[in-house]
Amino acid sequence: MFGDMMGMMGKLKETQAKVEATKKRLETVTLNEKSSDGLVEVTITASRVLKEIKIDDSLLADKEQLEDYLILTINKAIDAATRVNEAELAGVAKEGMPNIPGMDSFFK
Repeated sequence: MFGDMMGMMGKLKETQAKVEATKKRLETVTLNEKSSDGLVEVTITASRVLKEIKIDDSLLADKEQLEDYLILTINKAIDAATRVNEAELAGVAKEGMPNIPGMDSFFK
């Protein structure tokens, strides 16, 4: 019994280390999202840090339109980064979980 618990504790520590390493790696993974017409482009990391915004000069004349473009494109980038982040971390967590009946349904 105690051997099983010690093994599980070791596996948990190993999984925590893998999760931390994955989080660190996700800081270097970048995603680019563009507005539907390509006038605004946003670069964001998978850890959801905004790195760059490119704006076509044609949008500079209309503040409200520019604000709308920025909101839509940044939200699109955040959604994409969140999906990548969650998928990567869930994969690491699932990989490190002991085989407990019924637990696999938590990761679907």
